Amino acid sequence: MPAPRTPRKVFGRLSLPERNYVADALRTETVGGVLLLIAAVAALVWANIPALSDSYESVSHFHFGPQSLGLDLSVAHWAADGLLAIFFFVAGIELKRELVAGDLKDPKAAALPVVAALCGMAVPALVYTLTNTAGGGSLAGWAVPTATDIAFALAVLAVIGTSLPSALRAFLLTLAVVDDLFAILIIAVFFTESIDFAALGGAVVGLVVFWLLLRKGVRGWYLYVPLGLVIWGLMYNSGVHATIAGVAMGLMLRCHTREGERHSPGEHIEHLVRPLSAGLAVPLFALFSAGVALSGGALADVFAKPETLGVVLGLVVGKTLGIFGGTWLTARFTRASLSDDLEWADVFAVATLAGIGFTVSLLIGELAFEGDAAMTGQVKAAVLTGSLIAAALATVLLKIRNAKYRKMIADEERDDDLSGVPDIYEEDDPAYHLRVAAIYEKKAAEHRRIADEMESARLAEVPGGAGDEGDGPA
Repeated sequence: MPAPRTPRKVFGRLSLPERNYVADALRTETVGGVLLLIAAVAALVWANIPALSDSYESVSHFHFGPQSLGLDLSVAHWAADGLLAIFFFVAGIELKRELVAGDLKDPKAAALPVVAALCGMAVPALVYTLTNTAGGGSLAGWAVPTATDIAFALAVLAVIGTSLPSALRAFLLTLAVVDDLFAILIIAVFFTESIDFAALGGAVVGLVVFWLLLRKGVRGWYLYVPLGLVIWGLMYNSGVHATIAGVAMGLMLRCHTREGERHSPGEHIEHLVRPLSAGLAVPLFALFSAGVALSGGALADVFAKPETLGVVLGLVVGKTLGIFGGTWLTARFTRASLSDDLEWADVFAVATLAGIGFTVSLLIGELAFEGDAAMTGQVKAAVLTGSLIAAALATVLLKIRNAKYRKMIADEERDDDLSGVPDIYEEDDPAYHLRVAAIYEKKAAEHRRIADEMESARLAEVPGGAGDEGDGPA
């Protein structure tokens, strides 16, 4: 008879290499997220202190760059189109790695984050559309609440002093990677008005050269960095958003290891570039994008205008319902069961946390309402408001389960045999049990020695020694 099939677990234990990769990636993103949070607060302070607000506008709109190459851009423009290309380059590498070595490699495992991400983008867009259709607002901003900011979400986790089990952290990271992919597609398809085919052709030729150099195994940053800048400049002048160049180059890197390699080229380059992206590029973008004028009236308008209300509801309600609903439906129709250590309330909390949309949401907001400075500012305020509400709700939900998470993380990290590998990954290895047995035998021998010494000391303190007196019948 065929062996009964073991039901697949949703958010089951990660493999050790995947767990280590996720931990390393999220560690960098957490630090970057805290810097992002600081940059956003600095931008709001800078833009709202009367004595400094004029200087914020002056710096943001200061132009520099070679005009002959069509790159005489403002500081804010350089941050959005230039620095975010680094962010999307890292996103491209992450996506490639997920496709060849991560959760997206296995179609069955990929179904969950892909469906959750798609639902987590479709439902917010639907919520925005319904809100603006009913209120008579503009539908131009339908894509604003569709993006999740993984760095900001991790910064919230760091600030509130909680964490997530590795399976939920991996889900959040993979969800954000898929989310970034579809955000890139949205930017490319819906926010490209006119195309300069000569510049686009040049960018494509540059990408082909980039791919051939990688294919031939040519090394040297002095080749790839100038070539990357040329590709970026041509992509910008083509009319297609310049960040597409970043993700395209990221996707071309090899992310699987060959014999004799400890890390693939993609993983190596990601390890080098991710700190630049998380620690410099994204915070600087936030500094020159999040500086919107806030007042009691402006915040009240966020809930009064259909465009801004649609963004807030899309992030807070749409993201949560979309991701949770997509996850539950995937588990339901694939007959997968939730991991024994988790509850659906945990998935709901993570879905709420994914409602924090900052970096890409601000970028899409600028593209959607380009030319309307007032509406752009109001939409940015809505993104900030929605993200803060989502963060507050996620904080409450995660804090309720924080004791459980701490226990799960402690179990994941316990290394009683001091092998450098968590015990949970060695339970099926006989050598592990022999090492633990030897450790406990050594401890038992030490305790027996201490007990014997204590007993000898106690007997030595009895006058005349034990048994010298009073050993006759009473």
